[in-house]
Amino acid sequence: MTATLMTARRLLADESGATAIEYALLASLIAGVMMAAMLTMGESLSTIFTNANDHLVQTTSDPN
Repeated sequence: MTATLMTARRLLADESGATAIEYALLASLIAGVMMAAMLTMGESLSTIFTNANDHLVQTTSDPN
């Protein structure tokens, strides 16, 4: 029975699972922030390129 109690105490004191969960939460938070930044930048870049394209089309189609 003492071996069982020692094993139980050792398992309760083991924090490696908690550390792994903390790293997983941190990685998912970083991934979420990266996705949000890419979506925001993607929309603004699309607007910039659309405006540049419109300006080029207007400039090349106007003979003046």
